[in-house]
Amino acid sequence: MTDRNSDTARQGRIIALVIAGVGLFWIAATALGASLEWSNRTRAFFDLAALAGFGTAIWMIYQLWRARRNDKD
Repeated sequence: MTDRNSDTARQGRIIALVIAGVGLFWIAATALGASLEWSNRTRAFFDLAALAGFGTAIWMIYQLWRARRNDKD
């Protein structure tokens, strides 16, 4: 039982790192886009990439929630 708990805790930490990494990437891309005067199309590309990263994190959270829910049974 402790192995499962440590695995889900590890997955939770990985998800937190993914969210933090995507957030930092998005802030950096926005700052670089403003300072280097990138086109709106390029800025939108990085916005969509960040949105995809956050979507992936939400999917990972859902999978973790289901795994913990199935472990209770």
